[in-house]
Amino acid sequence: MRRTVFNEDHEAFRSTVREFIAKEVTPHYEQWEHQGHVPKDFYLKLGELGVFGMEVPEEFGGAGIIDIRYDAVLVEEQNRAAVNFGGGGVHSALCLGYLLKYSTEEQKHRWLPKHVRGEEMYAIAMTEPGTGSDLAGMATHAKLSQDGTHYVLNGAKTFITGGAQADRVLVVCRTSPAPADNRRLGLTILNVDAHAEGFAVGRKLDKIGMKASDTAELSFSDVKVPVEDLLGEEGKAFFYLGENLVKERLVIGFGAVASAWAAIDFAKEYTQQRRVFGKPVASFQNTKFVLAECATEVEAAQAMVDKSLELYDTGEVSSADAAKIKVFCTEVAGRVIDKCLQLHGGYGYMLEYPIARLYASTRITRIYGGTNEVQKSVIAKDMGL
Repeated sequence: MRRTVFNEDHEAFRSTVREFIAKEVTPHYEQWEHQGHVPKDFYLKLGELGVFGMEVPEEFGGAGIIDIRYDAVLVEEQNRAAVNFGGGGVHSALCLGYLLKYSTEEQKHRWLPKHVRGEEMYAIAMTEPGTGSDLAGMATHAKLSQDGTHYVLNGAKTFITGGAQADRVLVVCRTSPAPADNRRLGLTILNVDAHAEGFAVGRKLDKIGMKASDTAELSFSDVKVPVEDLLGEEGKAFFYLGENLVKERLVIGFGAVASAWAAIDFAKEYTQQRRVFGKPVASFQNTKFVLAECATEVEAAQAMVDKSLELYDTGEVSSADAAKIKVFCTEVAGRVIDKCLQLHGGYGYMLEYPIARLYASTRITRIYGGTNEVQKSVIAKDMGL
């Protein structure tokens, strides 16, 4: 079905992003995957393109446009080409939301212009080695100094996207013990300078997919964080996370659907060119039926995504809505990409074919942003169960 959610401005932006990817990303992407990260100066190019500042008010160097559809275009075009922008997605689609919502005016003037230009790259550190999705159980902690000028941060984080290249990290930590009746209280977000003494990047984790996006372990040993770098109010981080995870989960859903469409396109092209028993693989009934099934499933997922794009900026997408989109879209993508890889035969297992990259990289979408099992719990609670 024809999509009606985008207007001419969105499509002009799409053309710009598509051209940028073809020129600045695709020719170098294999090298980036081998080295495990994108070049640091690539983020400056993204800053020049304007993708980091779309929502940022003009006084801080942004465009001042509040419209999640631009995020969707960015995600769709990356997945269409089976590439990603390294830590750029977390920097703009995730971290920026926290800075815009909870920073003071003074903090915005300090942080946002460099964020927009890609001069200071951000990561967010929630997950810990022993807690996984149980954010309330985190052990990383910060204590306010006796003179009240700084926090002393200690602990460790893992699975931090963009963590190895980040200049600043939004670290979620415990600043006071959790009451027995509510483990969610007492968590705080500190905007930590990654170059501070005691801040260390540990292992750069070797993943099965998304290899051009660095993922790292971080540790904090008596890191001094000025009180001026407290983000929002002390003790309210868990609620801030809940508000911002809606967008994160939607963006994951957008990417999953775009990946599935890309897989279908790759499979169509391959099966039309590949000949078996004297005729194209696409001419066999099984191929036609498989691709027809895939297109039908993805069309349904696309309808969910497009409805959320219409409603998000008016505040009408709930946490449960986002959970449903993440679960359905990522599981559809997993099934569809698997079927499309199968249509490639043995070549689908070779990394020189983009379908292989999609297959490996899409698997994480059912895990990060809160596992799909956690999403099902959110949905069930919304149902009164």
